[in-house]
Amino acid sequence: MDLDGTLADYHGWIGIHHIGKAITPMVERVQRWIGEGKKVKIFTARASEGPAAIEFIHAWLDQQGLPKLEVTNVKDFGMTELWDDRCVSVETNTGQIKNHAG
Repeated sequence: MDLDGTLADYHGWIGIHHIGKAITPMVERVQRWIGEGKKVKIFTARASEGPAAIEFIHAWLDQQGLPKLEVTNVKDFGMTELWDDRCVSVETNTGQIKNHAG
């Protein structure tokens, strides 16, 4: 789950200390997934800013009533979906774009 623009309101980079207000439907979705036993990770470029950035993310998650989720900027083979405000979905093994007007 992407953070900026997907889970949290985002209007441009201010710094690792600033994370926008929660986007309620997405927070509720993450809570539901966790309740269903699904593993959820925060996938964000902020992770490249180091441990301090991750501490701010964990504090923000706690304020939203979410657990201390893994924060990463690296995909892995266990990933089944990526929810992001910038993604373009491509059909597996075809190169066909599934959800983009461009």
